[in-house]
Amino acid sequence: MEQLHGNCLHEPGTDMPLPGLFLEKNQTIRLIATDMDGTLLDDPRVVPVDFMDWVAQHPQMCIVIASGRQYYNMRKLFGKMEDNLVFIAENGGIVFEHGTAVYVDEMRKEDVTDCLRRLGNQEKQAVILCGAKSTYMQHHCQETERNAKNYYENLIFVDDLASCIQQDQIVKIAVFYEAHNAEENYARLSGWNRRLQASLSGESWIDLANVTANKGNALAMIQDKYQISKEESMAFGDYLNDVGLLQCCEMSFAMENAHPDLKKIAKYIAPSNREGGVQKVLRAALS
Repeated sequence: MEQLHGNCLHEPGTDMPLPGLFLEKNQTIRLIATDMDGTLLDDPRVVPVDFMDWVAQHPQMCIVIASGRQYYNMRKLFGKMEDNLVFIAENGGIVFEHGTAVYVDEMRKEDVTDCLRRLGNQEKQAVILCGAKSTYMQHHCQETERNAKNYYENLIFVDDLASCIQQDQIVKIAVFYEAHNAEENYARLSGWNRRLQASLSGESWIDLANVTANKGNALAMIQDKYQISKEESMAFGDYLNDVGLLQCCEMSFAMENAHPDLKKIAKYIAPSNREGGVQKVLRAALS
């Protein structure tokens, strides 16, 4: 168990306070959950070395990495630290622990078919099927494929996406917009199927998944498994797909660079990912 010390967080090694970060004295924290892109990762999308050091120094802490990324991509970034972490992948569609999927929220196959029909073959739009075993997409322009490879390690290019539905457990459909106008397309993909939800996971990305598939529900499953309460949990995020994650944790932090709507529901504001905000809070708050 970890103890928060003091009521105000300070820059490690200085008397300079981290603005806006006031915590309850002697708060017990047993779980840390953090988003990746725009939150934990710096702008080159690299895991900070000092975060890996912090993880190694706190083996008793349940540390959860939550992302819209594919598990195999996440695992590659964290390397040898994999066994010290729990991974919420595909925005809550799958949870992996010690290399094994312990939770899968599979979409109905007929719903996946309906989504493909609704999305169609629009210009400057790429549709990606995210499964438990792999990820599938058709060939697109070089920039679109580069973006997909940033988030998906096991990526298979196919001629017909519909042919993949019976081959895997599809947990999410990711839609990439080359014009970076995901918010403009959000309304078109929302509310048409009561079993599904659309969520913005970036300026270029919309995810379609079961209404039960989100980072919050996946984290709640982990909290229940380890008997960890909301009051014993801390979370960090930067975008709207992190809402559920923050709502499951009493110590909820939106990054300084976060979406304005996420800042409204967060209890605290952390320094930006460029400033190493997650690490600053962890080192300042937890002994």
